[in-house]
Amino acid sequence: MKESLIIACDGEAASGKSTGAKLISKKYKLLLINSGLLYRYASKLIIENKPKNLIMFLNKKFKNINYKNISKLNLHTQKIDEHVGPLAKIKNVRLIMKKIQKKLIKNNKRICIEGRDIASTILKKNPKYDIAFYFKCSLKKASYRRWVDLKKKIPLKEVSKSLSKRTSMDKKRKHSPLKKAKDAILIRTDILNKKMMIKKMSDAIEKKIN
Repeated sequence: MKESLIIACDGEAASGKSTGAKLISKKYKLLLINSGLLYRYASKLIIENKPKNLIMFLNKKFKNINYKNISKLNLHTQKIDEHVGPLAKIKNVRLIMKKIQKKLIKNNKRICIEGRDIASTILKKNPKYDIAFYFKCSLKKASYRRWVDLKKKIPLKEVSKSLSKRTSMDKKRKHSPLKKAKDAILIRTDILNKKMMIKKMSDAIEKKIN
């Protein structure tokens, strides 16, 4: 087993990157970090506390965070969905999250990070990813997937509108926009089923580590 293995998983909202990253992390015994959860947790804290100085507040709250505890929270709510996109556009917020992610990577040599700017920004260099995947899915399938995640409590049309807005916002934002790294392997989850997706990812990883 390769001593060090760093994998980047980027993609659009509800594109299946969380599932892909989770399954591949389990297979290759990697620490899984979902960068989106960090932003969602920040949104949750802001919604609850309504701080006057956003950056000072987040710096304080994220100084000694426990990622394991954050990953156990339910952070996929419609309220957070609507809040997190605009929050992620703020440069200083992204810098706080980048710092946290770099720290987690530094302490773990076998890691898989999923998000929207992992290969293009976070793992672009020092350290650089060993392999990068970019997840894409049709809006129709992605909307249905998120709708099921939300236990069908919100109309499917609303979920679709929210996802479309979020992806557009991610791609157009000024700081660390969502984009596919040149050498990232495209994973189309509207074409591939779970088994096919894992095979494509595993084949690429095996080729790299061998």
